[in-house]
Amino acid sequence: MTSLLAAACDALSVLPFECLEPRFMRRALLALLLLTPMTSMLGVQVTLFRMAFFSDAVGHSAFAGVALGLILGAPPETAMLVFGVLVGIAVMAVQRSSGLSADTAIGIIFSAVVAFGLAVVSRASGLGRQMGQFLYGDILTVGDGEMAALAVLFGLLLLFELMGWNRLLAMALSPVTARVEGIHTAFWNYLFAAVLALVVMFSVRAVGVLLMTALLVVPAATARNLARSAGGMFWWSVVVGVSSGAAGLLLSAQEWLATASGATVVLVACAWFAVSCVVRAWRK
Repeated sequence: MTSLLAAACDALSVLPFECLEPRFMRRALLALLLLTPMTSMLGVQVTLFRMAFFSDAVGHSAFAGVALGLILGAPPETAMLVFGVLVGIAVMAVQRSSGLSADTAIGIIFSAVVAFGLAVVSRASGLGRQMGQFLYGDILTVGDGEMAALAVLFGLLLLFELMGWNRLLAMALSPVTARVEGIHTAFWNYLFAAVLALVVMFSVRAVGVLLMTALLVVPAATARNLARSAGGMFWWSVVVGVSSGAAGLLLSAQEWLATASGATVVLVACAWFAVSCVVRAWRK
């Protein structure tokens, strides 16, 4: 796996961009080419399920996960991933068992996670300074281990979408009808929450907690303006997400701009959304 990723990273050197000469830039581009299709695909389902707030709750759990990892002596990245998945499953469990609406269940878990994270950070002196990288993200410092994990997650997500796209679409349109047709809605709800939580945690690494939701929501919202079908929305979302990731990274590395890579990626995606609004208005 590591040698394949290294070869893919070297292959990116043929691109005619001077900013890609440093290896860390090519690795960051490869990481975005793996991450943005995942956020774009899941973003379509997040939009259809109206779960944008879910990604915020899971993303903010990164603080608590990292803080717990540092205090317990566990690797912060591993603690963040495990804690994020547990929070995602907890949100789904509260929603299904309490009968509350999705935004109410997510709001309760969101409040608990943020308060817990702040309490843990406030008790450990000096811990707050180490949390900055998770607040703002930094795709330029992604390591070989994280690249391998991204590649594995990318393969698993493709398998998940191949098996679950039609089922999740049916559940988004009508959960009752989906159950009548034999779809195990509880299983797919929990699986979707776990997969989404994993992707959100990697997005935190790339663009930070503050901008992570944008990677999920903006490409999907843009696709909704441009597409005429659910399938079209899927592919438009991937195009917008991948192009925003690549263009944002390349633009951020230009001397005349020199901005944070994560923020620039999100700004390019927002520019896509502005164009899509014009296209939608023109069609009417």
